[in-house]
Amino acid sequence: MRNKLLNDLVAAMKAQDKEVLSVLRMVKGAMQLEEINLKHELTDDEFIGIISKQIKTRKESIVEFEKASRDDLIVKTKKEIEILNKYLPEQLSDEEVLKVIDEAFNSVNPTSTSDMGKLMGFVTPKLKGKADMSFVSKTIKEKLSNL
Repeated sequence: MRNKLLNDLVAAMKAQDKEVLSVLRMVKGAMQLEEINLKHELTDDEFIGIISKQIKTRKESIVEFEKASRDDLIVKTKKEIEILNKYLPEQLSDEEVLKVIDEAFNSVNPTSTSDMGKLMGFVTPKLKGKADMSFVSKTIKEKLSNL
């Protein structure tokens, strides 16, 4: 994954694609910072975590841009998210995510909302990078509130 990003970075430089280049440089900087903090080269899971964090940040920005009626920034940020999505594994459908959540409920047998951590601990390794974790968390909270 790391090599794919670096190769795409070089290709964007050659093609003078400023939009892709700026996004990939930002990700490369985040990767290097994380490698310095961890003192080792990133694994694919850690790389996916960085990409997911970048996407989450941009989604939060879109909400703020909508409040300010900044359509120009919304369009730009959505394009950045599209670029970043190329570096994530294929996303699971909502049905597949719900299946994993149901499996977690059957395995953990939660009794109250205090079991949220156990459920998230069960589903996170299976879904991280493959699903929107805020959707997963919200779905689990809803199911717990119906117990």
